Amino acid sequence: MKELRIRTLAAVFVVAGLLSWAGARLWNAVGTLPRVPLAAPIVLALIAVVLLSTALSLRARLKAQRERRPGAKGVDPLMAARAVVFGQASALVAALVAGMYGGAGAFLLESLEVPARRDQAIYAGFSVLAGIAVIAAAFFLERVCKLPEDDDNEHGGAAPAA
Repeated sequence: MKELRIRTLAAVFVVAGLLSWAGARLWNAVGTLPRVPLAAPIVLALIAVVLLSTALSLRARLKAQRERRPGAKGVDPLMAARAVVFGQASALVAALVAGMYGGAGAFLLESLEVPARRDQAIYAGFSVLAGIAVIAAAFFLERVCKLPEDDDNEHGGAAPAA
C-alpha cells in the first residue's frame, strides 16, 4: 500500500482552490453565489475525530500487543489496512473539499462588509481548518499502522501495514 504524499494533497488543494475561486467569480457575475453550508466544517471535524480516535485505539492495542500484556486484544491486519485506506480516502476528499471552500472563501474576502458574505467566509475558513485536521489525523493513523522496520527488508525502510 502506498503512503500518503503531502505533495499530492497540496496539489489537489491548490487546483480545487483555484477552480473554486474562478467559479465563484464567474457565478458572482451572474448575481448569485452558492452558499457555504454551516455543516461543512462540522462534518469535516467529525471525520477528523473518528480518524484520531481510531488511531489512538489502534496505537493502544498495538502497544499492549507488543508488550505482551495478558488479555491484550490483537489487531487484525485487515482491519488496520481498512483503517489506513479510510484515512487516505478521507484525506484526499478533505483536501478537495478544503480547496473548494478555500477558493470560495478567498473570493468572499473581497466583500467582508456584507454580513452574509462575512459569515460565509468564516464558514469557509473553518472548513479549511477542519480539512487540515482530517489530513493530520489521516497521517497520524497511517503512522500508527506502519509496520516496524524489518532487518531483512531489502529496501531498508519500514513497510506499510498492508
